[in-house]
Amino acid sequence: EVGILAKSYIDQGRLIPDDIMTRLMLSELKGLDRYNWLLDGFPRTVVQAEALDRACQIDTVIDLDVPFETIKSRLTARWIHPASGRVYNLEFSPPKAQGIDDITGEPLVQRDDDKPETVTKRLQAYDAQTKPVLEYYREKGLLKSFSGTETNKIWPHIYAFLQTKLPEVSQKDAATPR
Repeated sequence: EVGILAKSYIDQGRLIPDDIMTRLMLSELKGLDRYNWLLDGFPRTVVQAEALDRACQIDTVIDLDVPFETIKSRLTARWIHPASGRVYNLEFSPPKAQGIDDITGEPLVQRDDDKPETVTKRLQAYDAQTKPVLEYYREKGLLKSFSGTETNKIWPHIYAFLQTKLPEVSQKDAATPR
């Protein structure tokens, strides 16, 4: 029910209100206190950050500083095959035939939230709401920023940083609660 409500905001190019997003996220985080975990895209507002801080101890916040034009280009180039969920990107992994799923030959569609006008609205709202969050965590000494436009150039720096934050664990141990 809450997910359907959240989707209605996304489809309109709006960010999900704090109370709905916080309720969704904090319910998912319950019981994970024995694990290391990484959140992607939450919190996006100071209100969400404060709620997260009351519920959990945060030790690092990573900011991926990527130009909006790069993000917009990647998102608007994304097309999907609705029946299977297969994702194509016209720049990085295009279908063999334009607009057609490689396996079924059925038409591909662009999600409403990947259309240029919706992406632009979402990025503008995201920028306005998240700048204060970055400052909130910068003031707490928890923020580490990485800038760039290409994953393969940014990732090695992020990975090296995370190695300084996370205890050495094997893949098997990573799946076991501590």
